[in-house]
Amino acid sequence: MNTALKGNCLIGQSGGPTSVINGSLYGIIKAARESDAIERIYGACYGTQGILSGNIIELTDLSEEETELLPTTPSAALGSSRVKLCEFGDDDTDYRTIYELFRKYNIRYFFFIGGNDSMDTCDKISRYFRTVDFECRIFGVPKTIDNDLWGTDHCPGYGSAAKYVATTMLELYEDAAVYGYPQVVIVEIMGRNAGWLTASAALSRINGHGPDLVYLPEVPFSVGEFLNSVGDHLARDESVLVAVSEGVMDEDGVYITDYSAETKYIDTFGHIQMGGLGSMLKSMVINRFKAKTRSIELSLLQRCAGHIASKTDLDEAIMVGRAAVEYALEGKSGYMVGIKRVSNDPYASEPELLDLAKCANYENKVPLEWILPGGAGVTEEFIEYMKPLIQGEVTVPKKDSLPVYARLGVIE
Repeated sequence: MNTALKGNCLIGQSGGPTSVINGSLYGIIKAARESDAIERIYGACYGTQGILSGNIIELTDLSEEETELLPTTPSAALGSSRVKLCEFGDDDTDYRTIYELFRKYNIRYFFFIGGNDSMDTCDKISRYFRTVDFECRIFGVPKTIDNDLWGTDHCPGYGSAAKYVATTMLELYEDAAVYGYPQVVIVEIMGRNAGWLTASAALSRINGHGPDLVYLPEVPFSVGEFLNSVGDHLARDESVLVAVSEGVMDEDGVYITDYSAETKYIDTFGHIQMGGLGSMLKSMVINRFKAKTRSIELSLLQRCAGHIASKTDLDEAIMVGRAAVEYALEGKSGYMVGIKRVSNDPYASEPELLDLAKCANYENKVPLEWILPGGAGVTEEFIEYMKPLIQGEVTVPKKDSLPVYARLGVIE
């Protein structure tokens, strides 16, 4: 493959945003500007949807001021989408549309920032282009607060979300302890099939008091055992702080939220919109114990809290974006840029190449040996794994004491 391939690059963002996803966008733009091979830089508005509709903006001449605001701007500055491409062997209509757009703009470098489903999209486009003999160097750039991408030690976005969750649990404990009588506080945390983010609630124990009960989707959830555990705490005249993943399932693999008759939204990837578990468990606790009970669903707050981002997380988000460009310029294609942990103390990491197909089709879950039985939480090994990922403070530019964010003309 000719390493001197000249042409333009296209960047897209897809799936659920994070507080540092624009750090990867920043890393790609900065590295692309330094290259003689990449002539113009384009952005796809609203991910795959924008590519299919031709909704493309130019980023080549984005001002230095706007560019420097990107790392501390949460959510996806280019917009996002959840569009599933079928296999091109079944129907290549969308692929032909993508091919024509890439030819029109002379796109020879494509960088897609996203999670499992985004890696699936990258892999499919990469394979299709090989069938039509179109040379385009394609890279997946990881992001997900779920931390469930295969191969990488961890994912950009996770450390900042974990820091937010752990801090929130510390604050909630202080609030729950002010009254002279027991109460139950149930905190519902994102995580469909992997409990990494919920497990991070236990980090609050480092500097104070963490959740009394922690439930992850890796282990079957029993409503009866949950209520018994809550009852044990209340019998000791203690308040109970619970961290529970939205995706916990019973021993038959049924989501606990499916016990409700409420109709759920299903996206194009077949994913059911999660949420509402905390309210269900709250009702069960009140019905059985008549205790004062609150349910808190962190929802979108945990993935867009840029004010408390981890500097380690942001630095690594920039690193993988920059590395994707550098690898592509070397002639590589069809990979995701993962993060390899070089050492834990002092912490150090470096980028590494990972097979797109594997990243798209395998979920990385919390190791069972890191999960304590009966909702007791996680092991010290998990805590040591996590601590480096939440370190460092990010200085967010402000005006009138409020954050100032980049505006690319996509999201107003």
